[in-house]
Amino acid sequence: MEEVRKKPIWLKTVSIAFVIVWLLIAAGPFLWTAWGSFKVQADFFSKSDWMNAIYGVKTLLETGSEFTGQGYYGAWIEQDFWLAAINTFVVVFSVVIISLTIGTLGGYALARSGFRYSLWILMIALVLRAMPHITLVSGYMLPFFEWNLWGHLGTTIIVLVAINQPFTLWMLHSFFLNIPKDMDESAMVDGCTRFQAFKHVIIPVMWPGVITTGLFSFLLAYNDFAVTGMLLSQENQTMVPKIASFLGTTQVEGNVMFAVAAVVSAMIPLFFLVLFFQKQIVSGLTAGAVKG
Repeated sequence: MEEVRKKPIWLKTVSIAFVIVWLLIAAGPFLWTAWGSFKVQADFFSKSDWMNAIYGVKTLLETGSEFTGQGYYGAWIEQDFWLAAINTFVVVFSVVIISLTIGTLGGYALARSGFRYSLWILMIALVLRAMPHITLVSGYMLPFFEWNLWGHLGTTIIVLVAINQPFTLWMLHSFFLNIPKDMDESAMVDGCTRFQAFKHVIIPVMWPGVITTGLFSFLLAYNDFAVTGMLLSQENQTMVPKIASFLGTTQVEGNVMFAVAAVVSAMIPLFFLVLFFQKQIVSGLTAGAVKG
């Protein structure tokens, strides 16, 4: 039996160094922002000495402590960031549920259909998905204004579903193709209808694919700025446009630390979501990549 060759020391050193550099580039900005969210603006954006952001010199002078929650209090309480969080939940939940419902039914129908039109439908969906989001937004603006629907959460949900649906259709269609037709055909032989076979046999098998597609739909709606920024009024803003409003404009002075605290607050749910569904995401992506 041949002994397993040990990796050279230089190769291990290069690998470790690469991982450290990658972690610094990927996680460094978030950790720095999270740390700075507990400082005052004079420290976090200090021009005289960047080390002030670490030691909190100005923060200690202004608040009596090296750390402060003024940014979080100002964003969540004074500027009603909690309302933007609720609006985000409503938009994201609606987009994910509607997209997955239509995507699973449509993807299953196209995967089991033997007609050529299914390929053309998927190609049209791919073209629509490749279009810039702003093109769909501009097409909806005129009727929304004429019907007095602009600024509401429902109109934004409609546009986000329209943008997201081609992607979910493609993703779920590929997952359904990897499930043998014998499974639902056997279920129908045993007395199930087509929908019963779909519900009780196919969906449980491809559940990781549904979760993976749902997560990407969640990220699209959660992180969107172009659609939500143009279609929502000031009162109905979701978190991303609300963060942008904290920065102010050339005419209106903003509060940067409110934005910093809000950014950290918005990133925490994403971290725990991916952490919680990491196994389903990996298995779902693997199932979609391998022809079963």
